[in-house]
Amino acid sequence: MSQIDQVLTPTTHDLGQFQVRRVLPAKARSMVGPFIFVDQFGPAQLDLGGGMDVRPHPHINLATVTWLFEGAIDHRDSLGTFSTIRPGQVNLMTAGRGIVHSERSPAEERTAGPKLYGMQTWLALPDGREEIDPAFEAVKNLPIVEDGRAKAIVIMGELWGERAPTTTHAHTIYAEIMLGAGGAIPLEEDADERAVMLVGGEAFTSERHAWWNFVSSSRERINQAKSDWRAGRFPVVPGDEEEHIPLPQGTPKTVTYP
Repeated sequence: MSQIDQVLTPTTHDLGQFQVRRVLPAKARSMVGPFIFVDQFGPAQLDLGGGMDVRPHPHINLATVTWLFEGAIDHRDSLGTFSTIRPGQVNLMTAGRGIVHSERSPAEERTAGPKLYGMQTWLALPDGREEIDPAFEAVKNLPIVEDGRAKAIVIMGELWGERAPTTTHAHTIYAEIMLGAGGAIPLEEDADERAVMLVGGEAFTSERHAWWNFVSSSRERINQAKSDWRAGRFPVVPGDEEEHIPLPQGTPKTVTYP
């Protein structure tokens, strides 16, 4: 196993009904491969009749990946997509030149009190591809590698000879790994950067900037996105047009949870 170069301690945010642990971005490191944002939220049991309600908000120049261990989330976006995310399904939303989406607990989950436990990650798009067309895909039937003491679900990229069908915009590896007693995994050497969750992939040669829900290699592009959202120039989300998250004042949180 290669040497561990750095250990990052997540920042924990207590949001009342659940906690969010954020490992990227951190002061000590902003990216691992293309991954520029890594949150674990939950596990949590939300109040009866309540739920998660992340109102419509915009993204540019990145791709979001939602992966659940427990619970369900209704995703809607400005492409007209509607998808209910459940464990075992990866949702990849490519923002590219701009997209708006919302994430809410399904109505049927609210009756019993929604469970919420999962990962939200953002991947910066590579140079020359930051302004591609927005897109969405929900991928099931992901490859599983196991040997009795270790099990890996390949969410994106290739691991131990198995490749996920999920689109990748740069060399990317993302897997959920479960170790039993005495279990161990080999860490392949072909990724420029790796972190054990397992995430990693291609290291970018140009810097990425992040402000609120915007990521770009250009600060000017982020300022343009701010103006566009403030002026209502982003598209709306069909089926979720009545609300939105306003542009923050001052220094914003990177993402808004309920």
